[in-house]
Amino acid sequence: MRKFFSSLLEVLEIALIAVVAVYLVRTFLVQPFLVSGTSMYPNFQNGDYLLVDELTYRFRSPERGEVVVFHDPQDYSTYFIKRIIGLPGEKVVISSNAITVFDKQDPKGFALDESYLPSGTPTAIDSCNGGLLSGGTCTYALSSSSYLAFGDNRPFSYDSRSWGPLPTGDIVGLVRLRLWPLNAITAFAAPKY
Repeated sequence: MRKFFSSLLEVLEIALIAVVAVYLVRTFLVQPFLVSGTSMYPNFQNGDYLLVDELTYRFRSPERGEVVVFHDPQDYSTYFIKRIIGLPGEKVVISSNAITVFDKQDPKGFALDESYLPSGTPTAIDSCNGGLLSGGTCTYALSSSSYLAFGDNRPFSYDSRSWGPLPTGDIVGLVRLRLWPLNAITAFAAPKY
């Protein structure tokens, strides 16, 4: 009988360690994410299974071009996946399907080269929530704690153009790896601008 309880205790101990380890990994290191919708098409498809790195942004800030998962600024229980376009402290201007970024290094601005998008992808400004709309141009002056996040499928993406700048605190993590479908396993890195 003593052997039975000893074995049972050992099994419970291993199970507890496994549960705690899974909890710690999912809470602080990596979280799975299932893409739902087509806002990031063609780079991410509906049904893609991703791993989101929750640790990197504890040591550095998001960079332009990185794909992030975050809480919907209007419904915290919902998650979105989008690409970082504008960084804190920048002025971002959308006009004539072009994005121009003004920052300390480029006070005259530079046109954002989005080679990860299919040629001819429009960046329309049907709405300009959180920005200043004037004569077909939308201008965002980002605070020191907000980002612009757009979907890659610009005509069909509910993003910063609809709900405004993304608060830093809503960002969950950085998309690092696509695990599913198996024929599309990919590791991701930010594009070079």
